[in-house]
Formats: sequence, C-alpha cells, structure tokens
Amino acid sequence: MKRHYLTDELNVWALARDFLHAYMPKTRGLSPNTIQSYRISLESFLGFLTQQQHIDRSEIRFDHFDRQQLKAWLTWMHTERGYAAQTVKLRLSAVTAFLSYAAAEDISLMSVYQAASTLKAPRPPRLPIEYLDEDATRAILAAHTGETLKSRRNRMLLIFLYETAARVGEITTLTLQDLTLTPPGYVTLIGKRNKTRVVPLSSHTLEHLRIYLTEFHPGHAQLPLNRPVFYSLHYGQPTPLSTDTVAAALKTAAVIARQECSTVPPRVHCHMMRKTKAMDLYQNGIPLPIIMRILGHENASTTQAFYAFATLQMMREAIDAATPVTTHPIAARLTADTLNALYSLR
Repeated sequence: MKRHYLTDELNVWALARDFLHAYMPKTRGLSPNTIQSYRISLESFLGFLTQQQHIDRSEIRFDHFDRQQLKAWLTWMHTERGYAAQTVKLRLSAVTAFLSYAAAEDISLMSVYQAASTLKAPRPPRLPIEYLDEDATRAILAAHTGETLKSRRNRMLLIFLYETAARVGEITTLTLQDLTLTPPGYVTLIGKRNKTRVVPLSSHTLEHLRIYLTEFHPGHAQLPLNRPVFYSLHYGQPTPLSTDTVAAALKTAAVIARQECSTVPPRVHCHMMRKTKAMDLYQNGIPLPIIMRILGHENASTTQAFYAFATLQMMREAIDAATPVTTHPIAARLTADTLNALYSLR
C-alpha cells in the first residue's frame, strides 16, 4: 500500500520495498550485490533520522527527505562517522536514485527529488591507479606451477583473469558456450546488467585453454553448454567457483610470487589484474575506445578517468622525444632588446 490508509500520505516503506524488491531486480535486472549496496545506503539515511534526529521509524515520511536533512546526513557521515568521500558519494547517489523512482511513481514527490539531486557529495581524491609492473605480473601468473590438479586450474584461472581483463564475477559465471576456440578465438563475457561483450584471446592463451579443456572438460564438444569453465567438484558435479575462491587463488599466487619478485605489492586483488591489463594495453598504444570495449565500460569517461594518464616512464619518454638534442652551445647571450621583445605583450 503506497499510501497510508488513514492519512492518505505516501508510504516511504512501501515505496522503498517496491524499489528494492521489485523495480531493481525485476525491471532493471540489477545484481544482488548492487541491490544490497542501495539497501545499505537507504538504511544509513533512515538510521540517521532515527538515531540522530530522534524520529521514530513509524513516523518517517517523505518530508524528512528534504534538503536540510540530507545535508545534515552528509555532514554526519563525513565528520562524525569519518566515511571516505567515495562512500558518502555512493550513499547519496543511492538515496537520490530512490527519490527519482518515487517521483516517477507519484509526481507530488518531484520537488523532493529535485531538491535532493542538487546536493553534491565531497569530491573523492583521485588516487594513482594500482596496477602490477611487468615483472610482478609475470611472477604472479607463473606462481601456480601446475604440479597438482588444483594448481593447474588456478594457473589457467589467473591467466584468463588477466588476459580478458574480466571482472571476477564474469569469470565465475563463464560457461563452455562462452568460449570460441576457432580462429579468431574469443570469449563472450556477460557483464553488468547482463550486457555481453566479446574479448579476443591471444594465441598463447588459446593454447593454454585447449590444454586446460582437454584435462578439465574431456570431450567438451559433447558436454552441456552451461557447464562452468572454472569449477570445483561438489558431490561429483562441477560447481562454479565463488568469487572468494578466485580471490584466494590470486592471494596465494601473490604470496609465492613475492618471494621471487620484490615489486609484488602487499595487497593484490582481482580488480588489480583488470587494471593491470588495461594499463598494459594503454602503454602499448591501444586506443582508449578499444580499451573501453574490452573493459565493458558503457561511458568513455569512465575509462578515461581511470586509465587516461601517463606513468612517470611514459612522461619521461614523451619529454625526451619532444626535446631536441643540443649539439652546439649558444654563441652569445640574448640582448636586452631581444629579451624585451620575447617577453612583451606587444
């Protein structure tokens, strides 16, 4: 019931439940993790109203989503709770998205949404992109030596994670039907909001993949198309790996690699492999629109914000290339008249 049966006021809780449990999963097809993030953000604001503003949960109305309350909430998150700017930004975005949905359901809430949409969260600092250098990447990919069945699976898993620049969730849901081994070989990844993209595979990766399929999917041409590419056996049946399992395989590889390579950072995570591949492509002169397609970024600005910067070595090479070599010393100092002419606005 979207309106209170006695007061006829719009019911915040009814619209919020409809937003989280019907609109987002069924209409928009968002992932459970994304929906959970929105729920946590909404609960953060509602918790602020009850704990800090002393408003009973049963009394919360859309009037409490006004600009003043939202500003107080942003200040509380930033100063009292010490949340990172990125967290504050995400939570405000989630609440604004809910108000947008509510305004579309009932036009009387349009002013509430418009007032909220003008608020700006603190700008998060732009940190350097975390990625692995060539030696660290090579050491991590070679860490699982292949002496055991699990080690061979994990080695192929990490090679594939790096080669495709895939999100870890895209790897865990990969099935045999997503692989194309005939030239030119490629993989079809299913990304956010079930959008697909095609990522080419190198000849070396295809060679590794054929060996892997022979061992882990014998007679794969006759196997069910929905069989997971990377799996563990559960009651004798192949079961897709969890994201935690993939993260653990990478963490183990990093620990091993760190013993041989000093440039392996203390913390290595799956998204770092994705960033590393993107940076490798960028440093090898691949245009950003192509990198954008490989990464599955819908907006070019997303790719540019993360990867369109030069490393120190790239900047040094550019400066060296643009600076002419001086082979002859300057014969004489510039005269005062010449200097005045150079540094004049006339």
